[in-house]
Amino acid sequence: MRSLNLDQLRTFLDVVELGSFSAAANRQKLSQPAISLQIRQLEKRLNVRLIERVGRKARPTAAGADLLDHARRIDSEVAAALDGMARHVAGAAGRVRIGTGATACIFLLPPALRELRRRFPEIDITVETGNTPDIVKAVQDNLLDVGLITLPASGRMLEFTPLIEDEFVAVAAAHTKLPDKVTPAILSRLPLLLFEPGGNTRRLVDTWLGEADIPVRPVMSLGSVEAIKELVSAGLGCAVLPRLALSRQRENRDLVIRSLSPRLHRTLALVVRPDKQLHRGLRETLRALKGLAAKS
Repeated sequence: MRSLNLDQLRTFLDVVELGSFSAAANRQKLSQPAISLQIRQLEKRLNVRLIERVGRKARPTAAGADLLDHARRIDSEVAAALDGMARHVAGAAGRVRIGTGATACIFLLPPALRELRRRFPEIDITVETGNTPDIVKAVQDNLLDVGLITLPASGRMLEFTPLIEDEFVAVAAAHTKLPDKVTPAILSRLPLLLFEPGGNTRRLVDTWLGEADIPVRPVMSLGSVEAIKELVSAGLGCAVLPRLALSRQRENRDLVIRSLSPRLHRTLALVVRPDKQLHRGLRETLRALKGLAAKS
């Protein structure tokens, strides 16, 4: 076979996808000159210019655009070959790396993953938690295979599949008197506990409060939904939480739960790379996660 350097092809893909030599260098943890050298070597091997600069962006030439489809297929086949060999080495149906938020990890994933493990004990599953932007980037960089995230979200070369609509509710200690519908004006008169800034869940709540043009300053911002629930039940304030986080009835005896007015909800979605090679383990995992929509 006529030789092509796979590392050079991967670098070419990274530069085109990210639109930048420096961004490709950051992804691969190499220097920018090393990335430039790989592209020059690939261009020399093929005897054609592949990348050109348009403004500040690195774009494929006509020849580069033609190579792009081939390079993606080659990259996908190489990934499939490595996954196949890994399964022989580990005796597994494949490794699956899932990223999601803490609330979904606690209240949504366990039953699905328990059933998946029961049916396919050879699948090697790992779960990482984080905010939506971090998970989306990790999927885009192929550090995670699939993400269960909160919309809105966007990313280049990614496919988003909405799964579940999760309503937000107001939560307070059981002795708190709240109307059937809680508005931002009512919350502005109460000490408020919210998720820490940075995630989509907090942004959605902030937007809902901001649209009422009523200043609301949380007394606490926490990263753990369980910590928020404990502090609320202790009478330290009220909170706006996804109803999903209140799905365990036995844990809600010390809480009063009310709908919001106007209504607020979030959409949970799957995010994957459309060019991702679906080995058996990942295929079955995606099927199990999509099944969550039918159970919600």
